[in-house]
Amino acid sequence: MKIALVALSGIRVCDPELMRLGFTLPGFVERGQVIASLPSLSLLTLAGMTPAKHEVAYLEARDLGSSGVPEGFDVAAISTLSAQVPEAYGLADRCRSAGMKVVLGGLHVTALPEEALHHADAVVVGEGETVWPRLLESLEAGHAEGIIGDRSGSFSLADAPLPAFHLLDTTRYNRLTVQTSRGCPHHCEFCASSILTAPRFKTKPISKVLAEVDAILEIWDRPFVELADDNSFVNRPYWKELLPSLARREVRWFTETDLSVAEDDRLLHLARRAGCVEVLIGFESPTREPLHGLELRRDWKLQRWGDYRDAIRRIQSHGIRVNACFILGLDGQAGDCFDEVREFVDEATPFDVQITVQTAFPGTPLRARLKQEGRLLGDGDWERCTLFDIGFKPKRMTVDQLREGFKKLATDLYGEERTRRRREGFRRHARKVLAVQ
Repeated sequence: MKIALVALSGIRVCDPELMRLGFTLPGFVERGQVIASLPSLSLLTLAGMTPAKHEVAYLEARDLGSSGVPEGFDVAAISTLSAQVPEAYGLADRCRSAGMKVVLGGLHVTALPEEALHHADAVVVGEGETVWPRLLESLEAGHAEGIIGDRSGSFSLADAPLPAFHLLDTTRYNRLTVQTSRGCPHHCEFCASSILTAPRFKTKPISKVLAEVDAILEIWDRPFVELADDNSFVNRPYWKELLPSLARREVRWFTETDLSVAEDDRLLHLARRAGCVEVLIGFESPTREPLHGLELRRDWKLQRWGDYRDAIRRIQSHGIRVNACFILGLDGQAGDCFDEVREFVDEATPFDVQITVQTAFPGTPLRARLKQEGRLLGDGDWERCTLFDIGFKPKRMTVDQLREGFKKLATDLYGEERTRRRREGFRRHARKVLAVQ
């Protein structure tokens, strides 16, 4: 069979004013360009485990041309998020009309497989590696599998295939992705990732991680890698074993983690020497009250609220930039939350900052709660699940207050002056570190 793996890349925003700001504000532009150019690791992974008898191509949906379909293929496999799903369903419908079998996967269809099945011959729920070989056999035999897979997270990363990085034209990307772990020990109400696909935290064998990095180095001399982990550094002994070998590869990389990384100076030292440039950390709120109940097991973030500023200082003193993330519209926030975020960022000076609107993704505890409380706006308007558009009624402010406050805060934080000040703050406070560059 000829199989087209089709990725829908880039940031989606419905609000036209926010879209305009995204093209003009330095901070928005930089992160937007990064996300827009990230290839789909899930599709590359499936390509890596596809038997050689099949012909596989990796395509970006935006490159499909006037026909709007991948031409000359027997199967189209499409991975999608909620904000992209209207486009994905349209693409799937066109592919089926053109005579192709269609497979849909990703976080959105894992949450709503029955909805997705209206547009596909097969819908993959959860980890695709568990079902892909059997699914290909069924499609080759002319059968449609319907809904296949589950959310158990049972796939062992010891069996992880090498992603087919060789299918990529590296001149089109500014970074490639590698995954060292799946899942997260925290259970955040709003999380649409590990809750849906990997309920238990698990790590990939170090030898496989290094093999993936080596495969990237074969096609790209000086790559930048973004780790596709929900929460790196959870298993510190694992990382202290991995990092010296990673340092010898001389790659630069970015990852997501939690605040506890600031507690381990040795780990931070090793990470910097191994090429870690930046860590993204979800602070969510600079004040205590909105943090209550965000983490459903132990209120983990609330317990560490008092460490926020010192954690940023300690991480950045190792020469590792912090991208501090905040959510606007949390139940404990009122109209003064925008000033609170602005003041915290000005004082703590993380190198980067990311602000998003609370978003009730399908399949999350947050969505279930807001639906029960009658606070969802336009249930089923998946294109608004962008992290920037508002799809719910805030508790302590109006929708208009949240919308306008968010835009004003974005204009302030991502403007040239504050962006320059944060980056000067990083350079001012970072100590000189001997690192492999």
